[in-house]
Amino acid sequence: QVQLVESGGGLVQAGGSLRLSCATSRSTFSSFAMGWFRQAPGGKEREFVATISRTGDSTYYADSVKGRFTISRDNVRNTVYLQMNSLKPEDTAVYYCAAHGIYYRGSRRPDEYDYWGQGTQVTVSS
Repeated sequence: QVQLVESGGGLVQAGGSLRLSCATSRSTFSSFAMGWFRQAPGGKEREFVATISRTGDSTYYADSVKGRFTISRDNVRNTVYLQMNSLKPEDTAVYYCAAHGIYYRGSRRPDEYDYWGQGTQVTVSS
C-alpha cells in the first residue's frame, strides 16, 4: 500500500500561483510514475492535469494547463510537485495526486492509477 498526502492548496486570486506537494514515506516512490488530476465542483468527472515518468525525464500536460503548470518530482524526498502559475477561476477544483505502477511515463486515464491521495482544495477567485 502506498499512502499519498497532498498539501499546498488554498485560496488565490486569478493570476496568482500555488505549488502543490504530494509526499509518501515509501522508498519505492521512484518505481511509480506520478500524475495530478482535478475534480471541479458540481459533480464533474475527474480530469487529467499532468503526469511525470518514474525518473522525471518525461512529462505530459493537459492542453488546458500547458505553459502554466509544471510537474516535477524529487525521488530523494519521495515527493511530486505541481507548480501552478497564471491561475484562472476555471482551475478551481480539488486536486489529487496518484501513483501509476505499470507504465514508465504514467497515463492520462485515472482508472489506470493504483494509489490516490485524499485531495487538496484549490480555489481561484476572479
